[in-house]
Amino acid sequence: MPQLTRIVPAVLALFFTATAPVAAVTIMPPGNQSATQPPIPGASAKRTAQLKTTFEAKYKKIKDLIAGDRKLQSKIRDAAASYGIDPIHIIGALVGEHTFNVDAYDRFQTYYVKAMSYAGSAIRFAYEGEKVTEFVERPQFSPCAGETDSYGLWTCREKVWDTVFRGRVVGGTVWPNNRFSAVFFQPFYAGQTFGLGQLNPLTALETSDLVSRVSGFPKLSAKRPKQVYATIMDPDKTLPYVAAAIRMSIDAYRDIAGIDISGNPGITATLYNLGNPEDRAEALKTRGGLPKENFYGWFVNEKLDELRPLM
Repeated sequence: MPQLTRIVPAVLALFFTATAPVAAVTIMPPGNQSATQPPIPGASAKRTAQLKTTFEAKYKKIKDLIAGDRKLQSKIRDAAASYGIDPIHIIGALVGEHTFNVDAYDRFQTYYVKAMSYAGSAIRFAYEGEKVTEFVERPQFSPCAGETDSYGLWTCREKVWDTVFRGRVVGGTVWPNNRFSAVFFQPFYAGQTFGLGQLNPLTALETSDLVSRVSGFPKLSAKRPKQVYATIMDPDKTLPYVAAAIRMSIDAYRDIAGIDISGNPGITATLYNLGNPEDRAEALKTRGGLPKENFYGWFVNEKLDELRPLM
């Protein structure tokens, strides 16, 4: 069961120094493990074609947005410093999301306008009329009752969803064979993420306590969906959550698998894209070897010579 207790003490002790004993830490080498880019999912290609654009055009757009906005660069640097990571990891996540998922806006200011457009929306975290806050009160979620941190709590609930409900018939209901976040946390359409960091609301909830500790933001609650959306849509608030998610991935791979990925933005970008870093670190520990980048992380590593000068 994922536990944030493996991760949060790193925040409280000299800002993310290693806390969990490991036999030895292997330094992940820079660059890509694969000689060629892994296959890009069809959904990403289809979405890009529908926008009548290309991956390279979308990449140039987000790169130019960062390069042309000193305030945004400053916000990236500040968020990276607060969470003890190299700013290139945040840039990699933003570039990956806006290259393969959504198109970037031409101006940073547009993200504020878009955030305001959601302010009046009727937002509920629910499935077929059942709020997620009611759903997680079912007895199947009782193993999560002892979790006291937002990351441990929500990752535990996500694991219960995957092992008990996903794609199964429970209580007379046929539950969707889809991710917990897509079923309960994306009320406009499944797969939608939001804002400059293209954050999933579930990721924001998972990182809420960490961001509260480090950045002093109010804690998020699934009982207040508008609060969650307002936070992840606001470009002044979303970057600390991006940084926190990346920090958690770095710590999970160091503490669980004994691999330091902090020098490889392609791997952190891959984990930002895929999520569930602790489960993936556990799987890597079992099979051995080094983590490999997916199509998204491979692209980030391939473009590092162009991305590093942005800061």
